[in-house]
Amino acid sequence: MQIDHINQRPVVEILQPAPELAGLEPLKTIRSRWPAIIGAIVTIAMLVGLGRDLFGAGLAGLGRAVPRNPAFYVAFAALYITPPLVDYVIFRRLWNIPLAGFVALIKKRIANDVVMGYSGETYFYAWARARAHLVAAPFGAVKDVSILSAIAGNTITLAMIAIALPVVRGLIPAEMMRYVYGSLLVIVATSLPFFVFSKRVFSLARETLWWVFSMQCLRIVAGALLLALAWHFALPGVSIGLWMFLTAGRLLFSRLPMLPNKDLLFANFAILFIGQDQALSGLIAFTAAAVLLVHAAFIVAFGLQGLLIRDKK
Repeated sequence: MQIDHINQRPVVEILQPAPELAGLEPLKTIRSRWPAIIGAIVTIAMLVGLGRDLFGAGLAGLGRAVPRNPAFYVAFAALYITPPLVDYVIFRRLWNIPLAGFVALIKKRIANDVVMGYSGETYFYAWARARAHLVAAPFGAVKDVSILSAIAGNTITLAMIAIALPVVRGLIPAEMMRYVYGSLLVIVATSLPFFVFSKRVFSLARETLWWVFSMQCLRIVAGALLLALAWHFALPGVSIGLWMFLTAGRLLFSRLPMLPNKDLLFANFAILFIGQDQALSGLIAFTAAAVLLVHAAFIVAFGLQGLLIRDKK
């Protein structure tokens, strides 16, 4: 060992890192693990949200009239899988994500349903960020797809209002019509800035943006059609055309931001057209509860899959 003859101490002591620099090393570890931390937080929130919804009104909804026609469950399964499937097609083109990404997109859908809006996008961004080999900077694409999803929903809603409002205006109370008009202004006001400042807001190429927008519109229309089919198979006495009209109304009510008690308003609206108030309310409750039950089944299945993968390692 060499000796510093001036200070009479080993050179190796002089070359040791300063204590304050060594103390920063854990921060690097935390920074590299933040996607996993966010994923764990959102997963816990999903479990809490599912428990709250299932043990609230969810299980009661499952006790309502159960559809006997197997075709209902085929249409319901297609309805459930359509949103993550369309997302997978989109991100398959954008990032060439593997099949494992489909699992992450199902979790994204569950988080958005049972936690809060856009929590699913946070989870999916963390999932993609943890896999740098897929894309170096995933934030821009996730942001663009989320914004275009909202704009597509608003666009379809405005189209449905233009078609349905002349027909149903007399069925909606006058005080509710004020909420409808106010909600229309909010929809236009929240969508317009994205068109005006599109070059500053969006990251993807214009051609890609239009393709994503068309896919999101297709997702919304397909969801309305599949829901109409499912409800038609459950209550075949109601024509498929009337169910399509009602699912369009459901989409309309769900997107209007200023309407209070949207589910109750839609149920009353549907009963006015169909009657069968007990059967219809039971069907709506059963459908909502079945979605929660499938959410719970997927979360359990994904948890077991994770445990098996850890055991193999």
